Amino acid sequence: MILDSTVLIGAERGGVGIPQMLREVRDRHGEVEVGVSVVTIAELVHGAFRAGSSVVQQRRLSFIDRVCSEVPVHPVSLQIARIIGQIEGEQAAQGIRFAFEDLAIGATALHLGYGIATRNVRHFRPIPGLTVVEL
Repeated sequence: MILDSTVLIGAERGGVGIPQMLREVRDRHGEVEVGVSVVTIAELVHGAFRAGSSVVQQRRLSFIDRVCSEVPVHPVSLQIARIIGQIEGEQAAQGIRFAFEDLAIGATALHLGYGIATRNVRHFRPIPGLTVVEL
């Protein structure tokens, strides 16, 4: 299961630690492998640098560091880039557009044979073949 930024942001804002968040995911979905896309890390860092104060920014950056040390971070590989291009091209031909970040995260999950856990299912449901789980 690839965790979308919405799940991680919810955990950080709710004061939920990474081990507790992973337990909650596994309690709901069984003993699944869990990871994040490197694109999700970029989204989280973006949010940290948009924080209204240096205290919030530092808290968010510390949380991101913990995510990176406790959850596998999957890069965008050549194979994933090809999946992104294929899906984006096929769907654009039908008039369907995606935010690049969401498509890259979804393509990472597809490449790994994972589903995606998110709080924003409408961004991921249109990706063909992707299993989307709302958390």
